[in-house]
Amino acid sequence: MIGLYHPGHSLIHRAPMLLKLALLSAGVMIVGLLGEPWQLGAALAVVFGLYLVARVPLAPAWQQIGPILWVLLIAVPVQALFAGWTVAGLMAGRLLIAVALAALFTLTTTVTAVLEGFQRMLRPLRRWIDADRVGLLVALTLRCIPLVAEIVTEVIEARRARGTQGSLLALAVPVVVRSLYAADAIGEALVARGLDD
Repeated sequence: MIGLYHPGHSLIHRAPMLLKLALLSAGVMIVGLLGEPWQLGAALAVVFGLYLVARVPLAPAWQQIGPILWVLLIAVPVQALFAGWTVAGLMAGRLLIAVALAALFTLTTTVTAVLEGFQRMLRPLRRWIDADRVGLLVALTLRCIPLVAEIVTEVIEARRARGTQGSLLALAVPVVVRSLYAADAIGEALVARGLDD
C-alpha cells in the first residue's frame, strides 16, 4: 500500500478491490477463530497457495512479512511465560497468517484502486460524507507513512554519522519537528490547490 505494489496479471491482481478487502476481512476473522495447530497449518498452506497464484516473488513478500518476525521474537517468549508455548505458538501463527494476507492485498492492489474503492463505498453516504475528501485523506495518510519512516531513517543516519547515540527524546524531537515542517508543506500545497474551504 505504501509503494510495494507488485504489478501482475493474475486472478488476484484483477479481482475488484472491494471483493479483496471483504475476503481479507473474512480471512483474518476466520484465522482469529482457529484454535488447533493443524487448522493454522492448513490456513498457512492456503495463503502460500494464494501467493503462488498471484506469482508474487519472494523479495517483495519478505519485505512486508519479514518485520513481523522481529515482533514475534519478543512477543512469543513473553506470551509463553504467561500462557504456555502452545498458546504462544497459536498466537504467532494467527498473527503471521493475518499479516501475510494483508501483505498479499497490498502487493496485488494499487493505491489508486484502494482510493477509488473507498470513494465508491462512501458514495451512498454523500449526503453526510464527502467521499472525495475521504479519498484524499486516505491518500495523504498512505503517503505520510513512508514519509515519516524516511524522516526517522534520515535522523538515525545523521546521528550515526555524528557518532552520537543519545536518548529516545533526542531522536523524537528532530523527527517531530521535521514531520511538522513536512505537514506544513503539504498544507500549503493543498491550500494552493484550493482545498482550504
